[in-house]
Amino acid sequence: MQRLSLFALALLAACTNMPPPGPATAPVPVAAAPAPPPPTLPYDEAVTSAATALLNNAKLPGPPRYTVVIDPLVDGMTGAQSNATRSMGQRLEAMIRAQYPQFDLQPFTAANVARSPLVLIGTFTGVNAARQSAGVREAYRICFALADLKTGKLVSKGLAFSKPEGVDSTPLASFRDAPAWTEDPATLGYIRTCLGTRAGDPINALYTERIVAAAQVAEAMEAYDAGRYQEALDLYTSAQHTAAGDQFRVYNGIYLAQWKLGRRDRAEAAFGKIVDFGLAQKRLAVKFLFRPGSTAFGTDNRQTEAYPLWLKSIATQTATSPACLEITGHTSATGPEPLNERLSQLRAEYVKTRLEATNPALAKRSIANGMGSRQTLVGNGRDDASDALDRRVEFKVIGC
Repeated sequence: MQRLSLFALALLAACTNMPPPGPATAPVPVAAAPAPPPPTLPYDEAVTSAATALLNNAKLPGPPRYTVVIDPLVDGMTGAQSNATRSMGQRLEAMIRAQYPQFDLQPFTAANVARSPLVLIGTFTGVNAARQSAGVREAYRICFALADLKTGKLVSKGLAFSKPEGVDSTPLASFRDAPAWTEDPATLGYIRTCLGTRAGDPINALYTERIVAAAQVAEAMEAYDAGRYQEALDLYTSAQHTAAGDQFRVYNGIYLAQWKLGRRDRAEAAFGKIVDFGLAQKRLAVKFLFRPGSTAFGTDNRQTEAYPLWLKSIATQTATSPACLEITGHTSATGPEPLNERLSQLRAEYVKTRLEATNPALAKRSIANGMGSRQTLVGNGRDDASDALDRRVEFKVIGC
């Protein structure tokens, strides 16, 4: 059959109301439906699911065995370690030894880190019904990552969501006893390496630059949690003297060890370092514990004995700064919110008054606010040691 010319085709189209021929056009792509989020599983199943995905999906061509160390898992909001994060680390160790002979598991020490092994990290974060880390937490997001220090990239990820039943989020002693909290670049680097990343992504530089010091800090925390306070102090001090030793958890650890050893003057000097670091970050949260429904400090002398020292140090350190200070009270998410807001305001005003007694100049350079439970960091509403940071008083550096 003889082919029609383009002119003939155009003429035919005009006569039959058909569009003239033109260049072929690609079909409009149809957006793929987003993958449904993983289901919320019982705690044990969730940990196993995330760990299996992490270890099975690791693409590691080359030698038959790979050295692996586990940097202790942390809470994805606060960076704290708890009974839950420790138990997950122990579960990972057992799985690797029993089911994955290609991995040679070694202790997380500075000497082993210096050999550039694979590093397993993980976060355990409370999330709300929309799976966001805000409001009342109803589940936990488990995120595991395997990082290759030789290539500087992530080689595998594992993700699962856990129901809250069976989760023991009680902080380990080194975090339960810590007087203060702020955003520490070392901890942020760890968390950012795990959250919001995919296999093949680079390891966050904040983490790799501080990982050798992190191994020493981990040893120090282990000693403190076991009650070996002089050993903990020696390890914290050694970490402080490394190139990346300027870490908030190091200053917290030195303070805690000095306090436990009864060296009050040295503890006060160490707390001054905590205040300096927090104010440099423009945010320092201090765990003042109040009596329920009151602006008075708690009655347990073991907790409140150090409060005068803390207040004195904060007042003294801020006296040398030209900036102003916003003192903000926070509460956990229990009870009516209007009451929480009022109570948090009164507690902030009480702390402000105590600071002004030591440094009267702060009267014109500080304001007090109450946030109620709108900015919880933990959000489980347990009102125990696990969510003590939700009942914090924050000191934020602001312009005058």
